[in-house]
Amino acid sequence: MTQPSLFVEVHILQSLPPSNINRDDSGTPKQALYGGARRARVSSQAWKRATRVEFAKAEAVADRATRTKRIAALLAERLARPASDGGAGLDAAQADRLAAALLEPLGITKSSKKEEQSAYLLFFGKRQLDSLVALLDGRAGELLALPEKKLKEEVAKLPVVSALSTGHPAEVALFGRMVADLPALNVDAAVQVAHALSTHAVRTEFDYYTAVDDENTEDSGAGMIGTVEFNSSTLYRYAVLGVHQLRDNLTSPQATREAAVRFVDAFTRSMPTGHQNSFAHRTLPHLVLVTVRTDQPVNLVSAFEEPVAGHSGLAAESAVRLAGELASVGQTWGTVPTRTVATYALEADKLTDTFGSSLAFPALLDQVDALVGAWLADGGLGQAETAQAGAR
Repeated sequence: MTQPSLFVEVHILQSLPPSNINRDDSGTPKQALYGGARRARVSSQAWKRATRVEFAKAEAVADRATRTKRIAALLAERLARPASDGGAGLDAAQADRLAAALLEPLGITKSSKKEEQSAYLLFFGKRQLDSLVALLDGRAGELLALPEKKLKEEVAKLPVVSALSTGHPAEVALFGRMVADLPALNVDAAVQVAHALSTHAVRTEFDYYTAVDDENTEDSGAGMIGTVEFNSSTLYRYAVLGVHQLRDNLTSPQATREAAVRFVDAFTRSMPTGHQNSFAHRTLPHLVLVTVRTDQPVNLVSAFEEPVAGHSGLAAESAVRLAGELASVGQTWGTVPTRTVATYALEADKLTDTFGSSLAFPALLDQVDALVGAWLADGGLGQAETAQAGAR
């Protein structure tokens, strides 16, 4: 029997003060037209990276993933370590030669512009480099004694592709990997992240600033003059985690459970860092809504197709709109979440009617943990419902 899918969706309403967290090539805060109105936008790539950085904070450095063109240099550094430290004890030239031979089966070629870099970014776990070193099984010296052609032939016999296709860290399992030249290295992402959009129309504003030359005592003129663009917004953020895909990527139920909960936590707390020193825009959400589905994900951004007017603030009206959209989708399409839990600090009866009572955020994470754990244990939601009911 095929195990059903489990989607954990995270819907967030979050207000940002004057800020420019994600700008285009001209320095303007990114925008989009939606519902005929210009909205503030934060790209999915920007918020995925912020989430990945937040997620990695709880990982030991050796267990983290990295996305880089410098895999050859990192592998050579591993090979140069003493054998007692997991390396092969090679000198720099030997390490570079053997690293190049090990990576050749992956189709990783040098960049035409920078010899020390590969032609494309590769996302991998740092421990997977240790797996590549382990393939040598103490034969580094023997292999290096071979002529170049024979060295390549011997290395080609090693399961290099397999070493980078298994043992993925949680970050790779969550966000996936695509290598066009070698599909065997591809990892289907367990997470999808939407572009964040403001629930209302926005206008770009300009901050005119000056910098004073502290050592200039001759006149009162500025040492530098400039402008930076910014806007303020209440954003709707959405991400969905396919727990079934995450389980397939990680293979360990316990690792899957931990990664799922930590993803919800990291996505909620993360913040892109564009112009962070200038605006100090770190805020926490007004509302975090987690919906759990077994049929298909549903982005509720249609709640804001008609822009929120915001005559007396934007957050409360945006939250009521979101509650209305969730109820409307269920009534119209029959697509009703299996579970709905929320954390919010907004006063509105409709929120309680639709989302249930507000939970402290740690309690919301406990609910997600219980649900995902029960689903992984029995492949269905019956026991998960019981587990969550007992947790209340």
